[in-house]
Amino acid sequence: MKYPGGIKQPVAKNINYGNRGTGLENDINITNQYYRDIKKAIIHKKPTPIQITKVNYKSRQEVIIKEAFFKAPSTTDYNGIYQGKYIDFEAKETKSNTSFPLTNIHTHQINHIKEVIEHGGISFLIIRFVQREQNFLLKGEDFISFLNENKRRSLPISFFMEKGYLISEKYNPRLDYLEVVDKIYFGGELNG
Repeated sequence: MKYPGGIKQPVAKNINYGNRGTGLENDINITNQYYRDIKKAIIHKKPTPIQITKVNYKSRQEVIIKEAFFKAPSTTDYNGIYQGKYIDFEAKETKSNTSFPLTNIHTHQINHIKEVIEHGGISFLIIRFVQREQNFLLKGEDFISFLNENKRRSLPISFFMEKGYLISEKYNPRLDYLEVVDKIYFGGELNG
């Protein structure tokens, strides 16, 4: 790193992002807020549909939900609009160094990814390998192709290295996944 006056300072090589106290979802939420603030995209976390069955009303201002259940299976985690295209993706973390367990993605989510692609939308997965400190974007098409061609119960890290795209971690935006989306869906250049 160059500083004024030509003084060189050592740059930390092994920065541990895993201990920042934030998970993948938080990083994406902060990134999405940044994208909205600079008017680059409108992408939101989808709420999980629940049915509330028991509530404790301590006062008008203090209501405690005592019992609720999921109304219907949710689809994927995030959706929105970017460059005039519908964008929809699932975000997951794994502590494994070698693979991503497919049990983390449900059948209804796989079907939703297929439907988004069939209707011309952009769908993908963002997978964080926590121990490796790596984040990958995997196109929905490549994910579906893997499922159709393999009987494995996990996606090996080699598949992410071959078909996935590393997502840069930065200060702002924290997890710049739209930089990768630009490259693979809109023909932009990938920086770094």
